[in-house]
Amino acid sequence: MFQIAGIQMTPIMNDVDANLKRGIQSIRQAGQEADLIVLPELWTTGYYLSKEAFNLLAEERDGKTVSTMQAEAHRTESSIICPFVEKNDKDDIFIAAAIIDSDGELRAVARKSLLWGREQNIFQKGEIRYPIFDTKIGKVGVLICYEMEFPETSRLLALQGAEIIVCPSVWSVAASRRWDIQLPARALDNTVYVFGVNTVGNNSCGKSKLVSPLGDTLAEASEHREEILIRAVDKEALYWAREEVSYLNDYRTKLTPGGTTVPIPTPTY
Repeated sequence: MFQIAGIQMTPIMNDVDANLKRGIQSIRQAGQEADLIVLPELWTTGYYLSKEAFNLLAEERDGKTVSTMQAEAHRTESSIICPFVEKNDKDDIFIAAAIIDSDGELRAVARKSLLWGREQNIFQKGEIRYPIFDTKIGKVGVLICYEMEFPETSRLLALQGAEIIVCPSVWSVAASRRWDIQLPARALDNTVYVFGVNTVGNNSCGKSKLVSPLGDTLAEASEHREEILIRAVDKEALYWAREEVSYLNDYRTKLTPGGTTVPIPTPTY
């Protein structure tokens, strides 16, 4: 059993310092209870900015945002999933998420591989690669917003043993129904927990939610206001669900895109 927290917030456009300050306050509040804290996509910058603005705000992975979050992870002893705008040594920019363990160590940076609409004119695509991260609370997969809309990405994570898939997002009001359908569908299809953490306001639909491995919404935040969503996650319930609904045991690896042979996960308690 562990506690997970999502920071649903309305980013202040083009003001990294102000958003970092607000994020730290929420993390310190959530960190009193939570073992894993997830922030939404592009929470330090806002979404509706120009390519030029994103280029100015982009940071290397050892920059201010990630370094600050490493310090907060160490302080709160909570793992943190921290999206940010990443710049590489060629000045390419990516929508990315830092995976930081509870000791403050930067475990990895995941880059968004599937870009929605206008994002394709601003950001570079990350690799089609979806690794599992072993953290204090278990095996975590990360899908950034639009990546969740493709069933294959979640399946590849589940076949590698993911116990929870977190989805930092800027999911729009117009796509609100898809949010309500696709997160439970990905959870049930793969018998994993899914934790979607969304922005709110500025045309985002909010409704950050934790979904059980049987597709039930266990907790959901407001459509209209900022909120810290905290909920307990029971890993034993995950493996009970996999006994009840044996999709992964019965799955034939020839169905995996490309026919890749991926081992079926075994229970770890």
